[in-house]
Order: sequence, then C-alpha cells, then structure tokens
Amino acid sequence: MLQKSKKEEMIKELEGVIKSSESLVFVNFHGLKVSDETVLRRNLREEGVSYKVGRKTLLARALKGKAEGEIPELAGEVAIAYSKDAISSPREIYNFQKNHKGILSILGGIFEGKFISGEKMTEIAMIPSREVLYAQFVNLINSPIQRLAFVLNQIAKSKS
Repeated sequence: MLQKSKKEEMIKELEGVIKSSESLVFVNFHGLKVSDETVLRRNLREEGVSYKVGRKTLLARALKGKAEGEIPELAGEVAIAYSKDAISSPREIYNFQKNHKGILSILGGIFEGKFISGEKMTEIAMIPSREVLYAQFVNLINSPIQRLAFVLNQIAKSKS
C-alpha cells in the first residue's frame, strides 16, 4: 500500500502532465506484453509522446476539474499518452492499435480542454499529419491546372 505522501506526489505529477499537455489519451492496455510495451514506448518517444501507467483512483483525483464535461469511464488497466502536439498522442496510439489488434483500446481523452469519448478521440487520431494535408492541398489545387493543360494539348494535336 502506498503512503499518503507518495500518493499526493503522484497526483501532483499527474496534474502537471495534464496542465502542460495539448492532448491526453486514456488507453486500456490489458493484455499488452512487455515486449510490445517496449516497442510502444519507443515509437511514442520518437514522436515526442510520453506514456505513463497510473492508478485509476489517483488519475481520477488528478483529473477532477481539469477539463469540461464528464470523465469517460476508465475501465481495465489504464495508462495515459500525452504530448505538446494536440494530434500526435492519439495518432501514435491509434497507429500502434492498428498494427497490434486487440491489445490497446482508446477509452477517451482530453482535447482542447474537454473530456471526449473514445470514438471522438479515434476520429481525431485519423486526421492526417500536416505534411500529408499539405500534399493533398497542393494536389487539389494542381489537379485542375493539369487537366486544363492536357485538354489544350489534345486540342493542339487535333488541329495539326
């Protein structure tokens, strides 16, 4: 059993994490093997995402009053993934979950100061990265110009 001072220290640490993060994801990691967790932590670290396993009771205390809405149900063994970037923590958890089916599940999280459900957090996780969005935008703008050039080229060929 943890001493009260240790619990208070853990709660303060969690409160600091919640305050300094742009987004926070609640993850159920039931059935995660140590080898898979090592891979997960390495992948998250490379993307600037931190991962912390905590007690649900202490996490619930630390979350009280930190965001709008109601805390999602934290079932099973719970960890949190958090980052300074609003989308990288849900995206990286989602990518790991996609590659390792049935091990992790997103329970919910905090995004833009609000508690959100697991479904909404998964939707956020599926937003493409900035570079991909830029590429899609450039392609969207470039496409009509390419088609116009193709049509003009065909007209020029037919007249000659």
